Amino acid sequence: MFGFLKTVGDYTREAVDAAKSLSQGLGVTFDHLRRRPITVQYPYEKLIPSERYRGRIHYEFDKCIACEVCVRVCPINLPVVDWVMNKATKKKELRNYSIDFGVCIFCGNCVEYCPTNCLSMTEEYELSAFDRHSLNFDNVALGRLPTSVTSDPAVFALRELAYLPAGVMDPHDLDPSRPRAGKRPEQVLETLAPAPAPTTGEPG
Repeated sequence: MFGFLKTVGDYTREAVDAAKSLSQGLGVTFDHLRRRPITVQYPYEKLIPSERYRGRIHYEFDKCIACEVCVRVCPINLPVVDWVMNKATKKKELRNYSIDFGVCIFCGNCVEYCPTNCLSMTEEYELSAFDRHSLNFDNVALGRLPTSVTSDPAVFALRELAYLPAGVMDPHDLDPSRPRAGKRPEQVLETLAPAPAPTTGEPG
């Protein structure tokens, strides 16, 4: 008798646990059904990169002094600086400059440490190619200015996709005056109380 009751009790407990797990899973599913889809219809829609986005490197040939600082600070010694010494002026003459974006990790060290600011990060991220050798950009390809997402008439630029108002499923034609569901990073920083200044007491 007690064995039968124990079996029924175990079965009931397992059924309750299964129902609880099922309800939790369905809760997550229904919660995602209420959210805005994060799918972007690429290439007809594109997200606007952040201002600090580290995309393809832009290079200005006229500013480069062939100091090779970018090569020394690069973790993989990637930039190739081809120069010759001018015996008359006793200065370096730059012949060619190239970066292989198939190997580049976009750390930004070369841009940060360049003494003449001839290197800069752009918002261009479309670097896929069928041939890996075509990703080796010379100074001519590096000097090409990228096409901005906002100025490209062939695409619809999406801005602030993660900060839409609550209940909004479509980011198109959204009233900018509507409050967002979440706060932007700079708004979060404004709400944080400043840390109190440390007080140094003089020994008595």
